[in-house]
Amino acid sequence: MPRPPLPIGSWGKISTKVTKTDAKGKAIGHMAKANFRDHDGQVRDVRAAGRTASAAEQALLAKLRDRAKVGQAGALTAMHKVSHLIDLWEKKFEERIVDGTRSPTSLDTYRRAIRNHIRPAFAELRIGEATTQRIDTAITKIKDRSGAPTAKTCRAVLSGMMKIAVRYGAISVNPVREIEAIEAKPKNPPRALTTEEVTLLRASLAADPGAVRADLPDLTTFMLGTGVRIGEALAVLWHQVDLETGTVEITHTIARLPGEGLIRKVTKSRAGERVLSLPNWALAPLRSRFAVGVRLDEPIFADTLGGHRDPSNTRRSLRVALSPVGSTARRDLGLALRAHRRTTRMSRKEVAVTLGWPQTRIELIETGRIKVDAELVSTLLETYGTTLDDTPELRAHLEAALRPAESDKLAWIRSHALRKTTATALDDAGHTARQIADQLGQAKVSITQDVYLGRRAANPAAAEALEQAFDDPGLL
Repeated sequence: MPRPPLPIGSWGKISTKVTKTDAKGKAIGHMAKANFRDHDGQVRDVRAAGRTASAAEQALLAKLRDRAKVGQAGALTAMHKVSHLIDLWEKKFEERIVDGTRSPTSLDTYRRAIRNHIRPAFAELRIGEATTQRIDTAITKIKDRSGAPTAKTCRAVLSGMMKIAVRYGAISVNPVREIEAIEAKPKNPPRALTTEEVTLLRASLAADPGAVRADLPDLTTFMLGTGVRIGEALAVLWHQVDLETGTVEITHTIARLPGEGLIRKVTKSRAGERVLSLPNWALAPLRSRFAVGVRLDEPIFADTLGGHRDPSNTRRSLRVALSPVGSTARRDLGLALRAHRRTTRMSRKEVAVTLGWPQTRIELIETGRIKVDAELVSTLLETYGTTLDDTPELRAHLEAALRPAESDKLAWIRSHALRKTTATALDDAGHTARQIADQLGQAKVSITQDVYLGRRAANPAAAEALEQAFDDPGLL
């Protein structure tokens, strides 16, 4: 009966022999060897040298173990460090980006999670040591320290890595699969602008010179009329707009990638590629812009040089335009507080450190872009060595600044609120969730329903239906 073959990644009996002797015939060099069955099925002779037979054998064992960890096909074992698995996962993800099935911006997000959380917590562990309990403990710490959204991202990335480990035979079960799902209530429920808020928004932006310079009035109108993401709006070129039929092609988005800068890339999924019809009120500004003269290969909403705009900078311009300056009194109060700070020769950073506040909060107060109350002003004045009682002119500014301002109604709006407004308007008009998802360029209807549709008021028809169903007085 023939001898059974060696299993893949294993070796046979180790033998040693003397390879060198001194002048007296004493052995001073040894060679250890063994047959090793590589991961391609071939049996190869592996050798290692040492001054003694024991040293040669130990050197050979180390060589054989290392050879068993990674074969010529690049297999993984449970003895590999998780850092090796992380590198492999990133390589696989990059390949899918080249194939067009994954987005480079997603990889940028995942790499931040890897750099800040996953590598510090897991890199030095062996894959076999990354148990469900250890991963669960680490994810819980990430959630407590950085919040549920970050923890969910880390959990998803780790799960993808462990799937590779299972597929390569390093482990038999994905340890992330058994971790409890991370539940987190959204900071704010889906909220869409009302008709009155839309009117106020458009009027406010049109009257703001800074917003006009940033081209925000027409951009927000386009986004409300299409429901596109801000990056998608900034990626549309003039040749993709048909002013006669009133349609626009959405095929790309603008993103900034580390090391690459601003790029125009295809949409995240096939669902993102779509042709949308424009309402007349969104088409009119485009016709006006086209009449002035454009180049068909330029973006509709270009920067001052005719190139693509940065979505992050555009979002910042919108935030500034909608920040609640509110009134002249609020701005005057901010200027007065700034004057008091300067008399103490304190910088904004020094004040922020003293009070434990973000430095941006001091800037927003002094520019009149944040609502304040008497307690906040008193805290600042104490830092500056004075009080409200000592500064009657500042108290007068405060009383005037406390009055509500019309622009406060817009302070909550961000670019995604425009997208939610479009979705909710279509929902109110009776469009199906699938139709709305297609308009927004989303593959999953559940995302559209849970995240983008503003919650409606209580259904009046429900009370009528229940009234008819349970109208027997005996039930009351």
